[in-house]
Amino acid sequence: MKLIRIGNPGEERPGLLLDNGKRIDTSGFGSDYDEAFFGGDGINRLKDWYQANSDKAPEFPEGARFGPPICRPSKIVCIGLNFSDHAEESGMDIPEEPIVFFKASSSFCGPNDDLIIPRNSTKTDWEVELAVVIGKKASYVSKENALSHVAGYALHNDYSEREYQLERGGQWVKGKSCDTFAPFGPFLATQDEINDVNNLDMWLKVNGETVQKGNTSKLIFDIPHVVSYLSQFMSLLPGDIISTGTPPGVGLGFDPPRYIKKGDQIELGIDGLGSSRQMAV
Repeated sequence: MKLIRIGNPGEERPGLLLDNGKRIDTSGFGSDYDEAFFGGDGINRLKDWYQANSDKAPEFPEGARFGPPICRPSKIVCIGLNFSDHAEESGMDIPEEPIVFFKASSSFCGPNDDLIIPRNSTKTDWEVELAVVIGKKASYVSKENALSHVAGYALHNDYSEREYQLERGGQWVKGKSCDTFAPFGPFLATQDEINDVNNLDMWLKVNGETVQKGNTSKLIFDIPHVVSYLSQFMSLLPGDIISTGTPPGVGLGFDPPRYIKKGDQIELGIDGLGSSRQMAV
């Protein structure tokens, strides 16, 4: 299934995106896509509900806004330098263990919402990433069992302000957490929708120019490794997001570096997970 949420910010209703493009309102199911939904076997219950109600579930109106396909998660955990070719581009050694940082959940927004350049920012950058959504609580799980804790996958743009991240001291979170820095979606694809999550093409364009092009086969630490690893340090709760890293082509890696300015259009996509577009304002 492909889970979506449609409506104005703060007023989104849950739904399903069908293969024929129809957008079905599943409000009648009685639950939004939140921690309780994922933790309560919501995906299987929703599948059963839709099979019983497909002929009478209403459609969303054309042109309605896509919100993030899940409710605001309890945490957004990110893995840094997780593509071998991106680590090379950054001039950094291949990490021996996953590099872990957080984005504030207040940065979470819809896939096509405007990117708000932070006040006084001159180094706002782009990062197309594959995101993992946790489906049931994960604490001290093994690699072998890790995927049983995954609800599905989504497209994420891990926007970063490089001055705040790298030049202002402290941890990376300052450069990762500005409002609108986590556009997410357009949909959450359940695991059965993706044939091979380890072989997905990824791309990002700025004003029509392709600047990032990669494939998830280049991940240094794959999804079972990352889920298991993180679960040794924290409980991953249903609905939590893990963003798995970006391929080469970020603005910081250009010579000279290139950063986002007002009016820029950023488009991105991953095989099987759709595409999104943000306007910088």
